[in-house]
Amino acid sequence: MTTRTPASKTAKPAASAATKTAKTPAKTVTKTAAKAPAEAGTTRVSPGSTKAEPSLRFHHSKALRARSDAVLSALEKSPTDARHGAAVADLVAALVEAGMDYYFLRALQLAKVGFIKEQSARLGVSGATQLINSVCRKFIVSMDATQLQAVAAHMRSLA
Repeated sequence: MTTRTPASKTAKPAASAATKTAKTPAKTVTKTAAKAPAEAGTTRVSPGSTKAEPSLRFHHSKALRARSDAVLSALEKSPTDARHGAAVADLVAALVEAGMDYYFLRALQLAKVGFIKEQSARLGVSGATQLINSVCRKFIVSMDATQLQAVAAHMRSLA
């Protein structure tokens, strides 16, 4: 007669071993990424910090830059105007779309992966962009003047 061990007792050691294994490479990757040179991006000083941190940026159109300046300037001039939430949300949506295109789709075009793969990626990026923009919009339009000014200040620091 063979004795069977309950599945819950045998599953625990395997799960904990997998967890320990998963934690070790993550720490190694984190340490490696933290020590990576800042050659890949621009080094910036974050607000409230004296330590320079690596950063990546994307280039967007002059029209989008002018729109960003107009929206942020209007918010800074009259912070209590109720229309600013929607304007900032629309601006964030346009910047998200431009950034997703720049970081993901342009790379595929440069790699010449082919029409089908590029269109598949475009469809996926479009879905992700819609999701991100809908969530961001809900938060941004509900912000008060002080919160919108903090967002505007952060956006100015990125420019």
